[in-house]
Amino acid sequence: MTKTIEEHRSLAHQPTGVTEKTKFEKIHVEIFDNSTTASLAIAHEIADLIRSKQAKGEVCVLGLATGSSPTSVYNELVRLHQEEGLSFKNVITFNLDEYFPMEPENLQSYVRFMNEYLFDHIDIERENIHIPDGTLPYELVDSFCQEYEQKIKELGGIDLQILGIGRTGHIGFNEPGSHINSKTRLITLDHITRLDAASDFFGEENVPRRAITMGVGTIMKAKRIILMAWGEGKANVIQRTVEGEISDTVPATYLQSHSNATLVLDDGSAAELVRIKTPWLVQTCKWDNYLAKKAVIWLSLKLQKPILKLTDRDYNDHGMSDLVAEHGPAYNINIQMFNELQHTITGWPGGKPKADDTYRPERAEPAKKRVVIFSPHPDDDVISMGGTFIRLVDQGHDVHVAYQTSGNIAVFDEDVIRFADFFRDFNDVYTISNNDGKKTYQHVVETIKGKKPGEVDSTLVQAIKGLIRRGEAKAACRYVGLPDEKAHFLDMPFYETGLVKKKPLCEEDIQIIVNLLQEIKPHQIYAAGDLSDPHGTHRVCLSAIFQALDRLKGEPWIKDCWVWLYRGAWQEWDINDIEMAVPLSPGELVRKRKSIFKHQSQKDTALFPGADPREFWMRAEDRNHATATLYDKLGLPEYEAIEGFKRYKF
Repeated sequence: MTKTIEEHRSLAHQPTGVTEKTKFEKIHVEIFDNSTTASLAIAHEIADLIRSKQAKGEVCVLGLATGSSPTSVYNELVRLHQEEGLSFKNVITFNLDEYFPMEPENLQSYVRFMNEYLFDHIDIERENIHIPDGTLPYELVDSFCQEYEQKIKELGGIDLQILGIGRTGHIGFNEPGSHINSKTRLITLDHITRLDAASDFFGEENVPRRAITMGVGTIMKAKRIILMAWGEGKANVIQRTVEGEISDTVPATYLQSHSNATLVLDDGSAAELVRIKTPWLVQTCKWDNYLAKKAVIWLSLKLQKPILKLTDRDYNDHGMSDLVAEHGPAYNINIQMFNELQHTITGWPGGKPKADDTYRPERAEPAKKRVVIFSPHPDDDVISMGGTFIRLVDQGHDVHVAYQTSGNIAVFDEDVIRFADFFRDFNDVYTISNNDGKKTYQHVVETIKGKKPGEVDSTLVQAIKGLIRRGEAKAACRYVGLPDEKAHFLDMPFYETGLVKKKPLCEEDIQIIVNLLQEIKPHQIYAAGDLSDPHGTHRVCLSAIFQALDRLKGEPWIKDCWVWLYRGAWQEWDINDIEMAVPLSPGELVRKRKSIFKHQSQKDTALFPGADPREFWMRAEDRNHATATLYDKLGLPEYEAIEGFKRYKF
């Protein structure tokens, strides 16, 4: 890992010139394989700056950000302090923003965030910490903002400013419309920003409408700026930031005019950049099969021509003359790629018995497979692969579903009261001299009535919420045809905090997965590869599965186990990534919808809907329809809907 960081030491410097590969990029970009490695590089640059300032007897002024993006950076800085002696005695910090109004001890407070992730674990002087004050009376906010600006100016400005980026393109809380010369001020939050923050506040209605933010002009005066972005969900706004025109509609584009700014990205957030999405437009490519498939699909969709109708001229006019020269003519390329896409399609996700499986995505044997479907939350199985789930059961495979977390924080308080009310009335009707139902109801009502938004539920309320989701998952399984004993509720400990913020994966989490797999010894595993999940649970659950598989790689059964990754709740696989496409008939799509409907607590309005206002069943159907439409446009058979899977080879 250290070597990887060293390979990217250019992070600390501007490029000497624009290369052909980066000719569409208007700002320096560094792309890492994953956010962990990228975060380490950022943390080490910060540490190097602190040490160099210490050697000169100077203070180091840092501009800090909050949110999910910088947490790994802060974790590494804490490690460097505790294990390698990095001191923060000479560091002065200024945070970008804070909600208004906001008490510092509140769960959503950025004061609390910074203390929990960084300040409480290092030796920084408390008087050197500056965070916008969300407790001020309104009439004092303006003077506070002026003083904040003056403090930064008196220290000679910010040496290094780290930033995240919102879906609106905001930096800090500088929403669309912010001027490049804007200073620290009170602003009104954009609706999309408030929607994105809704999970932290347990409902959009609880998100403050205003915030105090460092201005764009203040940020731009920093000597060095690093903006970080992780995950596919940020890919579109990153593309506009890097390759678009400077505009106040995407405030992050202002960074293009900064003399020493770098965007640090992982593969997911960089996915829409030209050099990643269509590298043949900016450089000579080494045409392996994956890249050729990606290019052919892109060309077909761009020209709105089926693959089999593409010509040599089409390839030559769109930067792919070398592909034709190496593997052409177009007719040969078209046939090969058409066949590859055709071979992904199967109505037998568990393999078709007694069939020639040479060109099928799954093996024919064994005819009846042991299958484990991992579902991060209690509804991801039916939302993301409900049609395939139904097929596997209908076709007689030994299917098990493993619900990795309880999903208890995603239940509305009024649903808990409703169930407690049922319990109370049931006891009144059927139990003599039993006061448990009334006590339970009274406890639930009193604790919920006195709870602040985002406050942790009592143990009893958490348990009821978990049981609500467990009952819904069982109902969905029964509808699909799966008996109760084939549904496994793992309740992984990392999730059980009662908060959106979770604990790190621990040994117990991984061992739970190991034990289940050892018990079932599956031929197939399905897992959520939907890493755009804004709350991170999918990412953590997948990591636990991968770590469990790594531990089990010496087991004899593991050699016959294939892992398929599904998506669907937040986005779908790109066509070029799909290795198994399971078509759904109109009737099967209705069955899938009804299985999702069994999750009544998530119906109509989910507590954590993310950025997409549609219900989960609508999202899933629209994505399944869209995948089928793309296959049709490429010249493949026309289906009602398709669920796509990518194989993970371990």
